Amino acid sequence: MRFCRPLLLCLFGAAPLAFAAPPESALQSITAAEIMQHVRVLSSDEFEGRGPATPGEEKTIAYLTTQLRQMGLQPGNPDGTFVQDVPIVGFTPSPEVTFTVREKQIALTFPNDYVAYTHQVKPGLKLQDTGVVFVGYGIVAPEFNWDDYKDADVRGKTVLMLINDPPVPDPADPAKLDEKMFGGKAMTYYGRWTYKYEIAAKKGAAACIIIHETGPAAYPYAVVINSNSRETFDIAALDGNAGLVPVQGWITLDKTLEIFTAAGKDFWALKKSAAARGFRPVALDAKASFAVQSALRNSTSRNVVALLPGSDPKLKNEYVLYSAHWDHLGFDPRLAGDKIYNGAADNASGTAGLLALARAFASSPVKPKRSLIFFFPCLEEKGLLGSKYYAQNPLYPLEKTLAVLNQDGLNPYGPVRDSTLTGSDDSTLVDLFRAELARQGRVLKPDPKSENGYYYRSDQFEFAKVGVPALHGIHGVDFIGQPDGWGIKKSEEYVANRYHKVADEIQPDWTFEGGAADMRLHFMLGWEIANGDTWPQWKSTSEFKPARDAMTAKAAQH
Repeated sequence: MRFCRPLLLCLFGAAPLAFAAPPESALQSITAAEIMQHVRVLSSDEFEGRGPATPGEEKTIAYLTTQLRQMGLQPGNPDGTFVQDVPIVGFTPSPEVTFTVREKQIALTFPNDYVAYTHQVKPGLKLQDTGVVFVGYGIVAPEFNWDDYKDADVRGKTVLMLINDPPVPDPADPAKLDEKMFGGKAMTYYGRWTYKYEIAAKKGAAACIIIHETGPAAYPYAVVINSNSRETFDIAALDGNAGLVPVQGWITLDKTLEIFTAAGKDFWALKKSAAARGFRPVALDAKASFAVQSALRNSTSRNVVALLPGSDPKLKNEYVLYSAHWDHLGFDPRLAGDKIYNGAADNASGTAGLLALARAFASSPVKPKRSLIFFFPCLEEKGLLGSKYYAQNPLYPLEKTLAVLNQDGLNPYGPVRDSTLTGSDDSTLVDLFRAELARQGRVLKPDPKSENGYYYRSDQFEFAKVGVPALHGIHGVDFIGQPDGWGIKKSEEYVANRYHKVADEIQPDWTFEGGAADMRLHFMLGWEIANGDTWPQWKSTSEFKPARDAMTAKAAQH
């Protein structure tokens, strides 16, 4: 669809904008057809699922850098290239795990009953007859006066824990959750599996095993298998990752119930008690043994980075960063039939949208005042490692980065009347986003699945952790021309049938008309920030505000 001036006024509102509108030609250049073409290429079998450190990565990097160079964008790495090397270690696990409960051995089959691996850089690891302790949700949160470990000594032991945050009932209405505790319905970072491994390591545990439940996790156990039973990765640390918990893993609910029953414990009663501050760790009459062999592979993956220099001599050293991860799960030769995880929605679509947006900015005869960074991180599917590495080794100062706008999964269908926020309304960046939506005649709805913690599951989180205001808005569910509930049904079908499965391929009803509209929206949002007089800020209630304040104070000292 091509914009004309009356339509532009209709889209962005007749009221005067607080900033100069971009040239119409820039908006016109973001089309559904271009997005679809990029998705066809990136999700084709030729790209082998875009697995990190595989030939699929080589093809993906070549495609992205060629596209960005042809747009006329500058290499984003100051060394003159479009890539940032990310040193990694690959771990292909061959685990054997046994639980012995009151002299009875519980049979466990990898990966159908459990997944276990180590990210310590060693070829083999053995733990024999470790004690087993159920630590509830495995959380230590001083601000909530919460400690699931209490005074229990779990050094050298196996800790079993629940996924997500504790669902603490509201004292005034037990049918509701207490909004003052762990965000109420919304997940906090304490609910993420990454946090649970981190705290277990600090407590000196030998193994940390998370009990998988589909509802609280927001995905079926098949996702755990597909993501963690093959080669996994971590950033190559100088100490060989000695600070990590030796064994990380997951176990199915069915096997958990079998273990607890054999130990004479009521799992459901213990789970209920774990939602209270007074919960204390429960030692099971059980021993757990682990033998994990790891095929190690030192390698390098790459972030792709392009730069559009700002037009204002005073402001060009300040930045707005757009991101969309390029990687997916590669291919699995063990599978019968289709072996390629094409990742069309996740995240060939977001990558395609960012390419279209970058082309729009590059083609604009008028450039924004501040510089734009177009960032395509690697290894998002392996724990946000590409964005984590950039946040630890930024190519441009984070204290001069105004905002991060992340795209993970583009609307492949038609236009919508709304957009959905992931995470909390805790930054002025969200206020800007809401205003831009209003100019399109759309509304911003709160996170409908806040209990699933989507904000902590994509690349914007690594930037938020270090203090940079970061937004992950996803497409809405109120589709024009479709019956009520159609969008929600489509989303649920995707999670159940295609998310992290080989079935994530282009579907017959995809048009990307809605995705193109969303990328025009993100274009306008970035344009306003890059030309505005006010930096986005975390609000006083945000968990990320202290990091930004510390970053600002440190920069002021220099």
